[in-house]
Amino acid sequence: MDRTTRRRRRGWLRGVLALAMGAGLGLTGGAGTALAADVNNARNAGFESGLTAWTCSAGSGAAVSSPVRTGAAALRGTPSGQDNARCSQTVSVRPGSTYRLSAWVQGSYVYLGASGTGTTDVSTWTPGGSGWSQLSTAFTTGPGTTSVTVYLHGWYGQPAYHADDVSVFGPDGGGGGDPDPVVPPVPAGLTAGAVTFSSVALDWSASPGAASYHVYRDGTRVLSVTGTSATVSGLTASTSYRFQVSAANAAGESAKSAAVTATTSGGGDPGGPSVPRHALTGYWQNFDNGATVQRLRDVSAQYDIIAVSFADSTATAGEIAFNLDPAVGYGSVDEFRNDIAAKKRAGKSVVLSVGGERGNVVINSDASATAFADSAYSLMRSYGFNGIDIDLEHGINAEYLTKALRRLSHRAGPSLVLTMAPQTIDMQSTGTEYFRTALAVKDILTVVNTQYYNSGSMLGCDRKVHSQGTVDFITALACIQLEGGLDASQVGIGVPASPRAAGSGYVDPQIVRNALDCLTRGTHCGSFRPARTYPALRGAMTWSTNWDATAGSTWSDAVGPHVHSLP
Repeated sequence: MDRTTRRRRRGWLRGVLALAMGAGLGLTGGAGTALAADVNNARNAGFESGLTAWTCSAGSGAAVSSPVRTGAAALRGTPSGQDNARCSQTVSVRPGSTYRLSAWVQGSYVYLGASGTGTTDVSTWTPGGSGWSQLSTAFTTGPGTTSVTVYLHGWYGQPAYHADDVSVFGPDGGGGGDPDPVVPPVPAGLTAGAVTFSSVALDWSASPGAASYHVYRDGTRVLSVTGTSATVSGLTASTSYRFQVSAANAAGESAKSAAVTATTSGGGDPGGPSVPRHALTGYWQNFDNGATVQRLRDVSAQYDIIAVSFADSTATAGEIAFNLDPAVGYGSVDEFRNDIAAKKRAGKSVVLSVGGERGNVVINSDASATAFADSAYSLMRSYGFNGIDIDLEHGINAEYLTKALRRLSHRAGPSLVLTMAPQTIDMQSTGTEYFRTALAVKDILTVVNTQYYNSGSMLGCDRKVHSQGTVDFITALACIQLEGGLDASQVGIGVPASPRAAGSGYVDPQIVRNALDCLTRGTHCGSFRPARTYPALRGAMTWSTNWDATAGSTWSDAVGPHVHSLP
């Protein structure tokens, strides 16, 4: 964390004071007190010790590991109802002294202030943004003031804010501010992940107090990063390398970790099939609910992405497993694996879907995020899945789901196929947890196929209410994502394959085609017409390939060729 202290001047200053007193000189400050070295009087200023020394209203504060400005922790304050997430600390100060109060913040409407100064209380604020910015102000204590309250808070009805590196900089009040940093311990748990012909992915455990990490290849430093993962590139094919990592902060650098060895693959990176510019996605049911039972080999060739539904949760938070249902007709797990391999050879991507109406995988901590990523990667390697589909319908935590997907991407490499299937309510604004997650993993995200069914009426990007089952409903709601930060190639239209496939929201394939034309070409629109077109729109999705087959593949035969002919 940012420790803006000057305690090392004290020995020098004491010597000057002794000489001055010996010479009969009087040294006084503005209030007649002896000068003292300026220090940061805030305790636990970087939240490295959780909320120690801080008090947050209504349980609104928490120490989190991401995002952080420096070190391994920061404050997250979450306003709720009539509570503005006020987090405060009583700081010891000297009477009649001037202090500079500052903090690094991010988020919407963040306030910083001091009260009980004995003179004029102060505060400052920022409307916020996506990156860290510093708030600062100053106050002077009254002649009898020995403590003040410094505080941070957000604003009612706004999303959570984050704060880090608080400083109350001025004469030492004797309350024991943060000490100078010490060299962090050696990082543990260094492992090698995805390996290509020219790169090796590494990750390791966080080292308390570390501001950055240095990565060494065969004893030479090649990278410096602030997180706990890195990909070393520019390597030679079929070559063994030895990697180590160290932790560093303002106090210095730790010793290097135990080494891990990894060998690059030979001649090139086979990866998986690339998803086409315009793709059709279908969910394959690993259960029998009355729809046509299929094996993967039976799925129509129109589908470019096949989402195997669903993964199972385990007793370990965040961890997933996959259990092939005997009802779907496979004689063995190996036969299922062979079908996945055959689809991949045909240029299709097969992903494992997590969630669904009855599935509930909870990812709300660092441990559960790691468990999810590691178990998902293990299933990808075991079965040959190209990636993961997020279809969690019971609420998500954007912070930890993002961590999980980042870790999975790091381990799986650039060929990972990452899809999502949120409900309409989950994508009404960029402030929802689902939308925040999509934006946070935009650089590794393949497509978001919002479910435009089982919904009821919703607001479109024109702020008008649109009824489910119409072209306007699909296009006006898709517009929210297209104008909200996602690339057009990351947006798809999700609809049921037949009236029996969903409780409500089925539309004729012609309406799907019209919606695709409206968004990509500006033709066949309803009353809503987007301000611009999105030729790169990824395509369409359906639940499910089984219900499509039950209806004689009417949906895929009508929509598939149209998707593949988009501009």
